[in-house]
Amino acid sequence: MTDTPESAAFSGADAQPRARRGVLAAAIGTAALAGLLFGFDTAVIAGVTGDLTRLFALTPETLGVTVSAALWGTLVGALFAGKPGDAFGSRDSLRVLAVLYFVAGLGCALAPSWTAFLVFRFICGLAIGGSSVLAPVYIAEIAPPRHRGFLVGLFQLMIVTGILVAYLSNATIAGLIGGEAAWRWKLGVTAAPALLFFILLFAIPNSPRWLITKGRRGEASLAMARIGAPSAELDRIEEALERDPPGEKLSWRRHRRPMLLAILIAMFNQLAGINAVLYYLNDIFARAGSLSPDRQAVMIGIANLVFTLAGMALIDRLGRKTLLLAGAAGMTLCLAAAAGVLFGALGTGLMLPALIGFIAFFATSQGAVIWVYISEIFPTPVRARGSALGASTHWLMNALIAGIFPVLIAWSPGAPFVIFAAAMVVQFVVVAAVFPETKGVDLDDMAQRID
Repeated sequence: MTDTPESAAFSGADAQPRARRGVLAAAIGTAALAGLLFGFDTAVIAGVTGDLTRLFALTPETLGVTVSAALWGTLVGALFAGKPGDAFGSRDSLRVLAVLYFVAGLGCALAPSWTAFLVFRFICGLAIGGSSVLAPVYIAEIAPPRHRGFLVGLFQLMIVTGILVAYLSNATIAGLIGGEAAWRWKLGVTAAPALLFFILLFAIPNSPRWLITKGRRGEASLAMARIGAPSAELDRIEEALERDPPGEKLSWRRHRRPMLLAILIAMFNQLAGINAVLYYLNDIFARAGSLSPDRQAVMIGIANLVFTLAGMALIDRLGRKTLLLAGAAGMTLCLAAAAGVLFGALGTGLMLPALIGFIAFFATSQGAVIWVYISEIFPTPVRARGSALGASTHWLMNALIAGIFPVLIAWSPGAPFVIFAAAMVVQFVVVAAVFPETKGVDLDDMAQRID
């Protein structure tokens, strides 16, 4: 095989610095805003639940429907993102999702009725679900093995950054605008980063691995050069595709192990209760007797960001499995403490430390690991569809828990936290028994490690 001059220029002694810059630039182009929009559009609802309840006369049941409307959209988006991702590439599919983010942001802000609001939140969910599949897949396919955990972790970092931005944005708009129209501004501002995301997607290349599966070797070579990868990597990809040829279907018979792992990690991610806590944070603090739920929500957002950074620093050092085990143990204790506060057995002053501790253990374990693990355990020809399976499981559990949570907490404030703590005990046992470590394994050699 003959290298192109452009690709050959990146295979010399100074290739490594260029490789880092190229991969980081491409990763940031997708992870930064795809993840930011994910977090922003997901968490912004926390600042308008009260307004929506008053405006549309919502009950606990219909509030659950309202909050979970986007989450059912994420389920559909995640389920159906894999096929276009494999057919048209992650980058081009993300452009369509950027348009959906933009339309949904403006639509929610201008919604004239509860029904219209639900429709636009569902559209928002389609974009969130699709990007939760395609952005990590794109990053995993261009990242070098020894930095893959960190680089895919950028997606999670920007999710929690988006959550923090949502809390800060809600508080800022409430202070500057106030009144009955404030909730529309809180939701409408999400259209601005969506537009920027769409523009930046035209500045990054297609995944070389995806191009190879489509027989476009010349374009793949140029894409390799753009991201700073050595041209010899093309040979490794082609050898891997001989073992797992393009056009292969995702099947339980052939891909049973990675499918099972993706489903399990996605289920446990939501059974920790993380998104229920984030969506209903103000309500939880109010039930615990807090006098300043808005400010405490910002503190939770800051903790989420700080400990996600810690998780990113540790994931390629300690490994995925070690973080999952440590996180499960820590979350069990913190969730049990939160349940004790809500049952009245512990003082209300412990609620904030308990939730910060929970966020700290989640962010450094499940939060840092889930999108990395799901995006790396499937063979290249079915990676997007396999990731879609994991992501759709995540969003199905998210929608169910978010819909049930306000009813459960109205019945017994501490009951959801007891359930979440018990689930984390089960996670510890299952991860210890069946999860392989994937730290530092090349994507093209992953099948041997998983089997």
